[in-house]
Amino acid sequence: MTAVKGPRSPNPVDIHVGTRVRLRRQVMKMSQEKLGDQLGVTFQQVQKYERGSNRIGASRLWKISDVLNVPIGFFFDGLSDGIDHAEFGEDDQMPIVYDFINSSDGVALAKAVSQIKNKAVRRQILELARSLAKDAEKDDS
Repeated sequence: MTAVKGPRSPNPVDIHVGTRVRLRRQVMKMSQEKLGDQLGVTFQQVQKYERGSNRIGASRLWKISDVLNVPIGFFFDGLSDGIDHAEFGEDDQMPIVYDFINSSDGVALAKAVSQIKNKAVRRQILELARSLAKDAEKDDS
């Protein structure tokens, strides 16, 4: 069954970009108010950007990338050219991913792992997490 989206529902790409803005802002330990001040908007507007309910224009996204010290592409990481953008928000795993990324644990984990330069070590951490998740599923059975 496919969920029907209303005409005013946020676009999944806008939600993704907003989530990436929030992630980076939190990693930098910057408040919504401080980001808003640097962008010339209110913290409520930053909230709307982060939820995806208001789209971020190109020039504003450029300024956000400058303030948050990341390349523009950072906000689109995780989107692939081969996905059907109409179906993007309906992946069963996406709400789990966004909820985790938006949690304080998710931000802390992302920050810690991103500081590990060795790709093999990052991959080992991923495999450890997968293994622990499988063990937890077995314990729940």
